[in-house]
Amino acid sequence: CHLIHYLRLSHHLIVLNYLICTFDKLKSVSSEDINITDAVFDGVEVRVFEPPAKRDERLKRSIVYIHGGGWALASARTSLYNNLCRIMAESLNAVVVSVEYRLVPEVCFPEQFHDALRATKHFLQPDVLAEYSVDPSRIAISGDSAGGNLAAAVCQQLSKDEHLTVRPKLQALIYPVLQAFDFNTPSYQQNMNMPVLPRYVMINYWIDYFNGNYDLAHSLLINNHTALDVGQALSFRGRLNWTSLLPSSFKKNYKPVIQTTGKAEIIQEIPALLDVRAVPLLAENETLQLQPKTYILTCENDVLRDDGVMYAKRLENAGVEVTLDHFDDCFHGCMIFTIWPTDFSAGIQTRNSYIKWLDENL
Repeated sequence: CHLIHYLRLSHHLIVLNYLICTFDKLKSVSSEDINITDAVFDGVEVRVFEPPAKRDERLKRSIVYIHGGGWALASARTSLYNNLCRIMAESLNAVVVSVEYRLVPEVCFPEQFHDALRATKHFLQPDVLAEYSVDPSRIAISGDSAGGNLAAAVCQQLSKDEHLTVRPKLQALIYPVLQAFDFNTPSYQQNMNMPVLPRYVMINYWIDYFNGNYDLAHSLLINNHTALDVGQALSFRGRLNWTSLLPSSFKKNYKPVIQTTGKAEIIQEIPALLDVRAVPLLAENETLQLQPKTYILTCENDVLRDDGVMYAKRLENAGVEVTLDHFDDCFHGCMIFTIWPTDFSAGIQTRNSYIKWLDENL
């Protein structure tokens, strides 16, 4: 993929996504009991999973789901996410709306956020909910990894929209990526070379999302962009102090990496590094207080573990009811790996726990 990119034949993410989708076509996922349709919500493609109607049944609950993949890979239509959303719809007897937002490199931030927000707001309209027989008081917003990032950002934006008549009851975030402020949290240090999502890969995803320059990767890795002399970052430092937000069992013996002098030009070149629509963990307390009841799933073997744990703590400090569901023996991305040949026990374990929480709270 990178050779093709180097030769300027195509972007490596386009090639990688093509390979993923080609492999995915080899799999077949049945959906006999769920009606699956594709639709367009305010210009954004979605896939809707509807359980069959039952006689004298009340309105159904619903989940808006936003898939992961570093804002650049996968699709609501791939078998991995198709299977997850189908099982959610079956297990919860719920209407699941899976958002097919546009990907990097076709578009970059903030377009993925805008796609997810537009599709969600369209679905939350009373007449649209009525069309799908959805109970307006029982709607959740959810997503995994980069989709968890978009779900959190969308939820924050919706909470500040005074014109909305319907708001989500819950948000459920699966190993979400929530900040690009500190790439040396204990989980980033502990899992820097962990397969599936090493630290350098996550940094490159951020650079691609922001349409930045790969030459900045090393400076980001050592936190030059948030050094003490970078004035734009000062006001955010207290919102992401992992020494106070993480329990000792996660901090272990790791030390903060705080540069005295850095490169303010990085923030000038990529201001989105401090944009809460991209980095929801940096939101102000007034916004966090408006968030709905929250579920956050984290995995020990994941650079993003501390993103989720810190967000849970900040929400809790703001008065939000939070369930932090941590798995010591699981890895980033595991919840979608439940189909042969990647049917892992970690995937079944995390998926069951996530669906159980939704069933009990939605």
